[in-house]
Amino acid sequence: MTLQLTGIHHLTAITANAPENLRFYTQTLGLRLVKKTVNQDDTSAYHLFYADGEATPGSDLTFFDWPVGPERRGTHSIARTGLRVGSKESLSWWKERFDKLGVKAGEIAVVGGYDSLDFEDGEGQRFRLVNDGGATPSHPWEKSPVPAEHQIRGLGPITLSVPDITNTEAILLHVMNMRKVSDYASPDGVGHVHVFAMGEGGPAAELHVAVQPDLAVARQGAGAVHHVAFRVPDVAALHEWTERLKGFRMPSSGEVERYYFRSLYFREPNGILFEIATDTPGFAVDEPMETLGESLSLPPFLEPKRASIEAGLKPLV
Repeated sequence: MTLQLTGIHHLTAITANAPENLRFYTQTLGLRLVKKTVNQDDTSAYHLFYADGEATPGSDLTFFDWPVGPERRGTHSIARTGLRVGSKESLSWWKERFDKLGVKAGEIAVVGGYDSLDFEDGEGQRFRLVNDGGATPSHPWEKSPVPAEHQIRGLGPITLSVPDITNTEAILLHVMNMRKVSDYASPDGVGHVHVFAMGEGGPAAELHVAVQPDLAVARQGAGAVHHVAFRVPDVAALHEWTERLKGFRMPSSGEVERYYFRSLYFREPNGILFEIATDTPGFAVDEPMETLGESLSLPPFLEPKRASIEAGLKPLV
């Protein structure tokens, strides 16, 4: 059986305003803060994880809190993040909510075969609500300000922008075992978008690659996406991917223990950072599911430094 990724695991972006980020993603978007921790490579910065009510793999939207200027948009980047909802009625509900709350949003339209609604957060990160038709399980958060039937169900599709697809496509097809399923004209009128699927496919397991050679190169900053992670079930599967990348002589980080999951990082040919991450053990490994995200969580190797780490963090509220 061909080694397969099973979908989008999480997406990590950058904020320069953690308190406002927390307010927007929990109060406006109605996501649950499931883990409040720090960047394991820079413990002066928060790493905030938002997800559905049960912190399901594939629903994690995460942020590094770094004091940086705004992103300069362009190619060589992850350009737009898909968030799935269960019906076209939900898109209408969200459009009305965004208009009421002053969130920058477009109109409901069909993009890549899905009913969709584009919007941005306050720092300009670009999102697309996508109707997945209820094709995936829903795990609502009971304390969300958003009614259960309209809550965000998870991530996907994710859209990359590259100037040339040739080498990226080779990696996606031949190294990462994705399959090309369709293409469509970019809704912003710039370039053409190629759709690649993993596992069982569908919006939770699609990567959309926009070919946009006339754009400048992006510069990461607040409102930008740092990397996207793809799902594998467990550490045994991750070991197989580690060996596969070695076989193709793809430079990588080697396996990294993130405590809540185990990861493998590498860059595709346009420099975009990819991660492969395990579904297990998950966010309830160090605190009860009922109280996820309510206090600062640190992996065991950082616990001895808790006092100094907490002293260096700014209050979120």
